[in-house]
Amino acid sequence: MDLFSVSNGSNNAHVLLVSYPAQGHVAPFMKLSHLLSACGAKVTLVTTQSKHARIVDQEQGPVSIVSVPDGLESEDDRKDVTKLSQSIIRVMPVYVEELIKKINQNEEQGDQKITCVVADSLCGWALELADKFGIKRAMFFTAAPGSLALTLHIPKLIQAGIINLDGAVRKNDNVELSPNLPTLSPAEFMWNNPGHPSLQKIMFEYVKSVNQTVELSDWVLCNWFQGLDPSADHLLPNIIPVGPLLANGKPSGNFWSEDLTCLSWLDRQPPGSVIYAAFGSTSVFSQHQFNELALGLELVGRPFLWVVRPDLSNGNSNDYPNGFTQSVANIGRMVQWAPQEKVLAHPSLACYLTHCGWNSTMEGLSMGVPFLCWPYCADQFYNKSCICEDWKVGLCLSKDENGIITRHEIKKKVEELLSSDGIRKNALNMKALAQESVSPGGSSSKSLEYFVNQIKG
Repeated sequence: MDLFSVSNGSNNAHVLLVSYPAQGHVAPFMKLSHLLSACGAKVTLVTTQSKHARIVDQEQGPVSIVSVPDGLESEDDRKDVTKLSQSIIRVMPVYVEELIKKINQNEEQGDQKITCVVADSLCGWALELADKFGIKRAMFFTAAPGSLALTLHIPKLIQAGIINLDGAVRKNDNVELSPNLPTLSPAEFMWNNPGHPSLQKIMFEYVKSVNQTVELSDWVLCNWFQGLDPSADHLLPNIIPVGPLLANGKPSGNFWSEDLTCLSWLDRQPPGSVIYAAFGSTSVFSQHQFNELALGLELVGRPFLWVVRPDLSNGNSNDYPNGFTQSVANIGRMVQWAPQEKVLAHPSLACYLTHCGWNSTMEGLSMGVPFLCWPYCADQFYNKSCICEDWKVGLCLSKDENGIITRHEIKKKVEELLSSDGIRKNALNMKALAQESVSPGGSSSKSLEYFVNQIKG
């Protein structure tokens, strides 16, 4: 039986989900869509036309995917977050409003009219539309509980003189946002980017906008579970933890085709031997750092599976060190994209070398795999602190005086991680908590059923 699957004879909830068009947002929205569908709701997921064309598993399953323009031309750079976000706000609401009208004014739809809009925390305009039509509203926050707590505390951080009105740090003091949540240092603030003040200001405005989206929400759905952070339930009176969100073999909204041949390669490796290295959809390394990573994996001397996106290094060309591919031919496997949940659940896995994105963090916790942390941006630094300092299920790599994580640091930390019985035990305990939450009668399972019952027409 699928996780979260419940017997529900009624089918009069129709959820319209609106995701920000980035891999780290579309994937959890897709997973949530399938869980809502399994609970008996009709589900329509809205994405942009450019991202819809990239979703490789879009034609499967009961979820209806609808695409709308993002306002940019085909030759425009959609990696320019500022340009993309401004265009989305200007263009997408018009098309989504027309979509809502089309569905809800169609008499043949009957009880299939939209009963709730679930919007990404970065798409608050979708909840404004829902309010306009008298439709129930929910925000889906795809990051960690501490990150949500941070956004809610921004006015207090300004008042206390810790940050300026533009998000710039004034006091380098740790901040306790909630008694049972990890403290935050200014370096872990999601928008913190002192080397690029204009980008930092833009990111700060995006983060601040989440507060407005929260105020528009009847409920706030979150990808975490009660056993992970008990105090998360007290951040907001209307918060609903429904994680960990896993695809469990269903379409997960990937923008790249998964290389399934790596699974048969894993089958040939000894149990608990393989280092899985994957850095999400946005991390980018300098060529120097890319080389050190490659040589570090070689130096460890263990089998490794490395996800190497075409644009993982600067210049969009991944040039391996001379002789590297021949040297690691018997122990290493490089792929452009991997079926991550299946990889993390494979008995050959020893540890996960990761950028600490929240989706990847939840997947790793669910599979009981120790982490080796290499955060890149935004909330990933805070996630790293949770992994290493609070849950104690991983270790963090340290940069040298030149800002480089060297091959020797990688080898040292891998050996330290895999020799720690305590970290392994903590990881397995976290796996048990995750599985319990999504089992029948578990906290997240019951929360999802509650939500679906609340949004019926």
